[in-house]
Amino acid sequence: MADPTIAVLDDLRDEGEELDRLVGELDPSEWARGTAAEGWSVAHQIAHLAWTDRAALLAMTDAEAFAVEVQKAAADPDGFVDDGAEEGVRLGPGELLSRWRDGRAQLDHVLRTAPPGARFPWYGPPMSTASMATGRLMETWAHGQDVWDALGRTREPTARLRHIVRIGVRARDFAFAVRGLAAPAEEFRVELAAPDGEEIWTYGPENAEQRVTGPALDFCLLVTQRVHRTDTAIEAVGPDADRWLDIAQAFAGPPGPGRAPKGA
Repeated sequence: MADPTIAVLDDLRDEGEELDRLVGELDPSEWARGTAAEGWSVAHQIAHLAWTDRAALLAMTDAEAFAVEVQKAAADPDGFVDDGAEEGVRLGPGELLSRWRDGRAQLDHVLRTAPPGARFPWYGPPMSTASMATGRLMETWAHGQDVWDALGRTREPTARLRHIVRIGVRARDFAFAVRGLAAPAEEFRVELAAPDGEEIWTYGPENAEQRVTGPALDFCLLVTQRVHRTDTAIEAVGPDADRWLDIAQAFAGPPGPGRAPKGA
């Protein structure tokens, strides 16, 4: 049986390489193109990924130094992410791309050589090796989506989405808690159509009264807040499941502003 940690590490590598192939051929003017994230260009998106890869690398190799970074984030929760992206943008496309590639390679090595059962500090709860890799894959995919959209390109969804779906489902209670809401007492049934058009990814009790169904791609776009709910084919049965789709998020930290409906 394949090691699930190795599988997510391979998928993280492939996700980064796919985005790298896209931005690696861009000219400087395209790096400056605005994305759906207010104030962020294509360069900001890549700079953010490079910045968070470096943060993950630091967390896994120097816990004390990473604790200092956590303190900086706590002191400026609204600005530290933007500041990190701006720092990368100032490097220029060539140097930024080189640093992102180097950071990905270093992080891949550290993830693959981490001791079994190791846990590492993060901005939220400590992370296992697999969880750290899955979080990096989710961020790479989500910020990559902003880049693909800004460039007017369409990418084919892959089975790598299963990792993002899993985070989104497991983060259900967090999405309620971060908004000061009580999480539903009962589990939901989640049934999502995989990108291959044949497999159905399922979570939760088969006989659950409240359910969420639809395409896995739409679910991933929703929980990473890359689309408004009304622009998806995700459906809910039950009031709590319906409420969840309004607030779902797969990422740590405070609630994001989300995206406006298309045409708004």
